[in-house]
Amino acid sequence: MFGAPGSGKGTHGKILGSIPGYVHCSCGEVFRSLSPETPLGKTFLEHSSSGGLVPDEPTIELWKNYTHGLAAAGRLDQKRNTLVLDGIPRNVHQAEMLDKFLNVVAVFYMCSANFENLVKRLQRRALKDNRLDDANMDVIRARLKTYEAETKPVLNFYGKKIVHQINTDGTPPQTFLKVLRQIVKLG
Repeated sequence: MFGAPGSGKGTHGKILGSIPGYVHCSCGEVFRSLSPETPLGKTFLEHSSSGGLVPDEPTIELWKNYTHGLAAAGRLDQKRNTLVLDGIPRNVHQAEMLDKFLNVVAVFYMCSANFENLVKRLQRRALKDNRLDDANMDVIRARLKTYEAETKPVLNFYGKKIVHQINTDGTPPQTFLKVLRQIVKLG
């Protein structure tokens, strides 16, 4: 799942992850679950509170540890499950680092033509999920600017053959139906 903050990638990634055979991995949720007292938790807070990205090496290390933990717990079988990534990779360097570990078969590019839709979703999420980084308009603008400059170029890394654009301006059920249609096409 790929897209700007507020595009719906987390919402639809979670739903997809509830279907047998799919396992959802939200890098943001993993970061937010860290204790703010740990070095990595402090690093996450420092970067997320200003709208920036956590450095690449700790991000990939955290992702590897999390997915290994899923496998050790029997919740992820590389031969039988499809891993639904959400919020990773966040830049081309991370995509290159992950290329050693993943066989990416599809990128669902969740996009909205309306900036205000993204802002409203982020602000609702701030209230609903107690995500203070999503409440501040300056942080929202910084996150969207970071997305455009650092994250969006990942689409070119993966190429047009596996990138499937999904407009998220409709209702969540309408959007998820678009995701499912793409999955059915992929087989």
